[in-house]
Amino acid sequence: MEAEGKTARDASLRVRKKLGSARPEGEAFPLGRRLPIQQRGLKTVLRILDAASSLLPEMPLDDVTTRRIAAEAGVSIGALYRFFPDKQAIIDAVAVRHVGQFRIAVEASVIEPLLREMENLETFDPAVVLDRMIDSYVAYLDAHLDFRTISFGRHISAATKAREASPTTGLPAILTAFIVERLGLEFTPDLDRMLRIVSEAGERLIAFAYEQPTREERDRIIVEMKKMLAGYLFGSTDSATP
Repeated sequence: MEAEGKTARDASLRVRKKLGSARPEGEAFPLGRRLPIQQRGLKTVLRILDAASSLLPEMPLDDVTTRRIAAEAGVSIGALYRFFPDKQAIIDAVAVRHVGQFRIAVEASVIEPLLREMENLETFDPAVVLDRMIDSYVAYLDAHLDFRTISFGRHISAATKAREASPTTGLPAILTAFIVERLGLEFTPDLDRMLRIVSEAGERLIAFAYEQPTREERDRIIVEMKKMLAGYLFGSTDSATP
């Protein structure tokens, strides 16, 4: 079983490298000013990100200032500015750290199990991939309120969002790799555009779902979203989850 998991990860990594989406080894988040070389600097950065994450669910975003983050982290404002030029850089780094964590989780909980299930491509419904990825993303948002706070709206910078939502360099690259490597589709400009549309539409509809007054209504919208995106991407109107 462990060997199968390694094979799945290696296959996914090969495709992401081919598409230019594999992150450099050890890269967990972008830094606004400098990459900490010493362990002490890395610990300072992590304390700053942890502090920001703890404050985000507790107060309006405008109240989460660099001074408040520094105080929560127990570091001087000067130490914060050595690594982050402003609050936006911290927000971006928090977002990218979550994307990296979710990427690891979805590879293990969604992609690797699916690779073991795909014994017969003729009966395999590709919409299952999208369905399970969306379910995993919603579960991650539920479990990480700080990420949910900055995911909806325009709180993440345009450059970071473009990189992290790209079918070749961002989180959707997992789906891209699966489609290209396992379903045998060619990564064409048309497929690239379709995946970008799916990513953008999915993000906005999930935000809309979370605006609903009840969890039941939220879940209904997510089910309908799955049907719509699967129909557009795979030519099927049936979602894997009824």
